Amino acid sequence: MDELLNTLPCGVVSFTDEGTITLANATLCSLLGYPAGELDGKRFEILLTVPGRIFVQTHLFPMLKLRGKASEIFLLFRAQDGTEVGTLVNAVRRERGGAFANDCVLMEVRERRKYEDELLNARRKAEALAVTLAARTEEMHRAIVIADEANQAKTRFLTTMSHELRTPLNAIGGYVQLIELGIHGPVTDAQRTALDRVNRSQRHLLRLINDILNTARIEAGRVEYLLEDVSLADVVASVIPMVDPQMNTAGLTLKSSVPEKIVARADREKVQQVLINLLTNAIKFTLRGGHVRIGAGYDEAGTRVRVMVTDSGIGIPPANLTSIFEPFVQVQVERSQRLEGTGLGLAISRDLARAMGGDLTVESELGAGSTFIFELPRA
Repeated sequence: MDELLNTLPCGVVSFTDEGTITLANATLCSLLGYPAGELDGKRFEILLTVPGRIFVQTHLFPMLKLRGKASEIFLLFRAQDGTEVGTLVNAVRRERGGAFANDCVLMEVRERRKYEDELLNARRKAEALAVTLAARTEEMHRAIVIADEANQAKTRFLTTMSHELRTPLNAIGGYVQLIELGIHGPVTDAQRTALDRVNRSQRHLLRLINDILNTARIEAGRVEYLLEDVSLADVVASVIPMVDPQMNTAGLTLKSSVPEKIVARADREKVQQVLINLLTNAIKFTLRGGHVRIGAGYDEAGTRVRVMVTDSGIGIPPANLTSIFEPFVQVQVERSQRLEGTGLGLAISRDLARAMGGDLTVESELGAGSTFIFELPRA
């Protein structure tokens, strides 16, 4: 206990009602210029600048009359060399062993002021930091508002431009068909080949614009969803004829194994769109002679249905398994440069899946193919 008292940053002194000092810690002795331990047994009044008997000095501590309660007062102590030391004293009178003792804890005023100044400075710094944080929060809020407004402007621009571009493209497609039908006169083989190229380019541009328009609609929250019980076997059966020509042209085999009992709670049209995107993506990245399979089942908890589109294609590098779902991202650049597309199909598909309460993920091994897992709530 003595060791603890001697390490305190404040002075501690205890004396009897008769005025005999029974304890004075090293901090007090150092403050008043006494060697450690020298004050033990001495009279308390030698430490005070006001002369008189101890009971007179005791009256300077009115709080000592209130047993068990302490109060703080200012008091001048006299150091060994006669100089005065201003202190703030907390004192209390307690009964110990049938006698009363007066315990005092004191701190030099300048030390107290130093600590108060430090606390005040710390408080000012904290208040300044709070003001700075508030200002930065306001700046971040304004930045978010500006970014949101810019995003909305971008969405409006994309929507408007997509509509404006689709109109002439549809007209081009219509005129090409009229020429191919011979409405404006006979068409030679060379002309028919050229018209076919124009027609394919027109359809390609139209698909790109539709992808951009769909992305803009999704970002703007303008896509409506009609959720109902959807038989995945029926949806897959309706999708296969749409992609069969592409499968045959690419020299791929398509197999489907979707049980009739698998029913999801989803928007039938959106499910169809996602599956077409996944199958088209599989065709792009699967070499001739490969295969594409469609399967379905429930997850382990039985609360979600899973449609798996698996291909024997070139696979996806591990570093790209997440980024492929971002807009305008395509992996295997050397190969994708020879393929049509904007890199929006998977981004659109994942957004549609999540909007219906599901998700779209991928498992892949480079050079060994990929499996896209399309999850939806179970009906």
